[in-house]
Amino acid sequence: MAFQDESFTPIPVNDHDDDGLRAYLREHGLTLAPSEARKVAALLGRDPTLTEMTLFDTMWSEHCSYKSSRPHLKANLPTTGPNVVVGPVEDAGIVDFGEIDGKKYGIIFAHESHNHPSQVMPVEGAATGIGGIVRDVYCMGGEVIATLDPLRFGWPESEGADDADAPHRLDIARQVVDGIWQYGNAIGVPNLGGDVYFHPSYNENCLVNVVAVGIVQQDHITHSAVPGEAADEPYELILVGKPTDWSGMGGAAFASATLDAEQAMENKGSVQTPDPFLKRILSVANKAVLAMARREGATIGFKDLGAGGVSCVTSELVDAGGFGCDVDVALVHQIADLPARVCACSETQERYGLAVPARLTEKVLKIYNQDFALPKLYEGACARVIGKVTKERRYILRHGDRILADAPIETITEGIRYDRQAQAPERPVVPREARLEEAAPDRIRDEWLGLMTHPNVASREYIYRHYDSEVQAGTILRPGEADAGVIAPVPGSKRAVAVSADGNPLLGLADPWTAGAAAVLEACRNVACVGGRPAAVTDCLNFGNPEIPESFWEFTEGVRGVGDACRGVGCYALPEAPLPVISGNVSFYNQSSTGRSVAPSPIVGCVAIVDDYTKCRSQRFGDAGDHILLLGRRGPEMAGSLYLDAGYQAGRPAVPELDFEAARKEIRAVIDLVSAGLLTAAHDISDGGLAVALSEMAMGLEAAAARGADIRLPVAEL
Repeated sequence: MAFQDESFTPIPVNDHDDDGLRAYLREHGLTLAPSEARKVAALLGRDPTLTEMTLFDTMWSEHCSYKSSRPHLKANLPTTGPNVVVGPVEDAGIVDFGEIDGKKYGIIFAHESHNHPSQVMPVEGAATGIGGIVRDVYCMGGEVIATLDPLRFGWPESEGADDADAPHRLDIARQVVDGIWQYGNAIGVPNLGGDVYFHPSYNENCLVNVVAVGIVQQDHITHSAVPGEAADEPYELILVGKPTDWSGMGGAAFASATLDAEQAMENKGSVQTPDPFLKRILSVANKAVLAMARREGATIGFKDLGAGGVSCVTSELVDAGGFGCDVDVALVHQIADLPARVCACSETQERYGLAVPARLTEKVLKIYNQDFALPKLYEGACARVIGKVTKERRYILRHGDRILADAPIETITEGIRYDRQAQAPERPVVPREARLEEAAPDRIRDEWLGLMTHPNVASREYIYRHYDSEVQAGTILRPGEADAGVIAPVPGSKRAVAVSADGNPLLGLADPWTAGAAAVLEACRNVACVGGRPAAVTDCLNFGNPEIPESFWEFTEGVRGVGDACRGVGCYALPEAPLPVISGNVSFYNQSSTGRSVAPSPIVGCVAIVDDYTKCRSQRFGDAGDHILLLGRRGPEMAGSLYLDAGYQAGRPAVPELDFEAARKEIRAVIDLVSAGLLTAAHDISDGGLAVALSEMAMGLEAAAARGADIRLPVAEL
């Protein structure tokens, strides 16, 4: 190489004290703790190269290894069930969609976060969030049929004379929406929903969660692993897509560290650069490759390049299949003068890794490079062989004849584990008889109007009007029309998919367990309102610094609440089974350098099966004279409510007491009523209570006339 490349340089770990080692690691953009760097050296039995340390920095990050959260996820979340085709062990989960015209289908469901990148570079961060989550669906062999975007932003209004950042917070919100629509619309995938909350705890850390939904014939499912056939015939590793560059370098580690506003410019290099138009070509080319492999009777491994880039995709593909590999980064298509460790670990977007039988390599390369002409479509883009699968379970990374990394494969992929301390904060016990002083009844009108103008109730049309919700021509219910989006993915069939994503940060602040459990119930209620039978959920658990005991307690409670609710509400079609969690993500370190952490934010997506989409109804009132039924008990508990957050007072200042058995019955009842064609509209009661729910039902769709309602509440409910 013509430039000085430190990639091969050994790091004399034991020659430094902790302060000196920490300074060296930070100088090279690494976030490993000194104790972790020493553990790398101990596992290897020698001083690691800078490339090896960079590789471990990525693979041992919270983003990749789940080193703090994994035991709690395993202990709390139900992940199996009779309807689960693929659980949370690959890029996305798959749940059974049933048989249509003799073909068995599965619904693919994936959920991720792109929080830090979207705070630093909102357009690019949000766009690459969408880009990454749709790749997860494509890698399962399926078609992406929908996306959702649960979003959390800082308070949109000035909080006082000393607050000059409100315009910047609004800019972040606008630019995140721009990034989502610019990417999602360009790749031709409808956006079917999401939710939006504004809260001061997100002032320095917005949350951009992304959900993707896909469909796949079950006999076409592709896995993110080198298949067992590699034991009997040679398999090669192919990299396809954009040329590798500096963009996204250190992204996984960046997402696993406290966000420092003073390092914003430096952190921008950790954000990837999106290209949705190349993605569309790659998606079609990938389908052609998978179809060719099926015709040839060959099984391939297929995985997208996200965190950790080439080193991550190759190590995870071979480890999942029980193999090793020998990868040469000199064979990777890349920009000029790229350091070897950057080539190995950069998170450049729009790339995939494949493990294919060597006998099919030339056919695969021809499809990408000639049939779809990648080198002519994008400068430097192509498909290339970069390595081979080996039976010995070692990970060898080289640049020509020079070794960059050499380690047992499980040492890299297994990661490390922390037994974090969780400490519950002191919370006052609210007596049963406690009640807040209420305003006079003649204030109800003003309070009602106040709720309707609150930023967390006001119309989201500004957001979803940017999104193409009808591309692919299968959309039944669009954002804003109902509590859940609905799409019919198989032409000619009335079977449809309903999707929703929910979470309440106000409940998170009041009680994280209740927030996790309520997010599951809310998502299930939303799909039930359109007749969807909840089949599976995903969760994105957004919390602060896990090294702080109080923050880690919030996480443990949130994930426990999600699991308890999934077992409590159950799977509609299989009432004896829990509602399975088939995919998800944990996002820690959503905390700024000032020490401010986001509100505990467990966000849950639910996918449901609709037997006949012609029975689906919107949330808007139908004909005059229709009866309005209130289903479910109304309680006095108001903690975590929009009503208290808006500055009003009423009821008992405690979190709601969740009754899973009652919720299960209510959800089933609504589904049965919709399926029987007995409802003209349905809407769940959420933020703002019955007042907001009735108002939203009364407002007409677009230019349609609004309806009124004559409501008489039972005296016992007042």
